[in-house]
Amino acid sequence: MVVFDGWKGGSLVQSHTVKGGVRIIYSRLGENADAVIRRIVSSEDRQWIVVTSDREIASYAWANGCIPVSSEIFLPIIEGQKGSRDEVQAIEGGDDEEELSEQRKGSPRRLSRKEKALRRAVAKL
Repeated sequence: MVVFDGWKGGSLVQSHTVKGGVRIIYSRLGENADAVIRRIVSSEDRQWIVVTSDREIASYAWANGCIPVSSEIFLPIIEGQKGSRDEVQAIEGGDDEEELSEQRKGSPRRLSRKEKALRRAVAKL
């Protein structure tokens, strides 16, 4: 499923089509894609993988039991490349691993719940 903004130039009602097995949704005039994504994530009782680089949508996805995946991680996957451990760490803020290990509680060798969930989601893609 892909959601596009129609808030500036869309139709008066939300529309959708299906092409190649992908559902394409266009938000209605005056509504942005973020609102549509929030509505889908919160209304359907599923664990979605939400591909976004928007921090607000990513936080909303986590809060609603979904897994946000950065577009930086998703792009190599759809291009046929495997996402590496470094890419997954980059989206989770793993670039500052030394600073995080000092602030974290528990074993520094164990992944956090979010990191485990992200890796499971990326493996499914």
